[in-house]
Amino acid sequence: MHPVIRLVNRNLTISLNPGFLIWQIIFPLIYIFVAGFAYGPLINQVPFAGKDLDYPAFLASGMIGFNIMNSTLISGILIWNDRRHGMFEQIMSGPFTRSHYILSNICTIGIIGLVSASLIAVVGYPVIFQSAEFSLVTIPILIFGAVVGSILFGSLASIISTRLRSSEGFNVIINTVFLFFAFVSSAFYPADTAPEPLRSAFYLNPLTYLVDIIRAGIFGTVSEFIIIEMIVLVVLASILFVIASKLLTRLDF
Repeated sequence: MHPVIRLVNRNLTISLNPGFLIWQIIFPLIYIFVAGFAYGPLINQVPFAGKDLDYPAFLASGMIGFNIMNSTLISGILIWNDRRHGMFEQIMSGPFTRSHYILSNICTIGIIGLVSASLIAVVGYPVIFQSAEFSLVTIPILIFGAVVGSILFGSLASIISTRLRSSEGFNVIINTVFLFFAFVSSAFYPADTAPEPLRSAFYLNPLTYLVDIIRAGIFGTVSEFIIIEMIVLVVLASILFVIASKLLTRLDF
């Protein structure tokens, strides 16, 4: 078995436990079916790319992007725990290199991102299907969002994990950063109706681009602006991946 595949299997065995899978479903369920329908009477229609969406459908599609981002915390946690418990030295004593380690982490977050996106798409389908306009590009766009979003946020989590040694600092910083991304984005509310300078802050947040791309694929609103967002997302993911790889390569575990 190839070393990268062996490490991916090890990462998935550690990460995909029943508690994690339940949390990845229960947490979005609370938002979609509690917050979505609770605020639905107050927010009748939400504009998105020339269409008016019911708030539960808008929120459910946003939760797909949110869950992709949230699941990539695993990348940072894996690296940090390997540093803390001396697992990296043990891995390097076997037939593995740092390149194998980095590639296995990227493959792991890509797989988890796809699994996470699929779970929320299935869970949220009852509130999405009435507004959905599926086409030949829907699945490729969702896969694109899941993979590129996972690499972007997974690389960011990896960067944070390489710079911190205390468990308190790691948990505080990584949760604060990802909480900021979650709520200063269009995952829960539309960017166009937000006041300045909050609206500008939305478009400095990569989660906004990820959520917009996923919504465009589901609701059939792919436009030139969405294509620009896809390009921006790829560029940001590439930059963060290169930075994370260099830090991991040079890191003294």
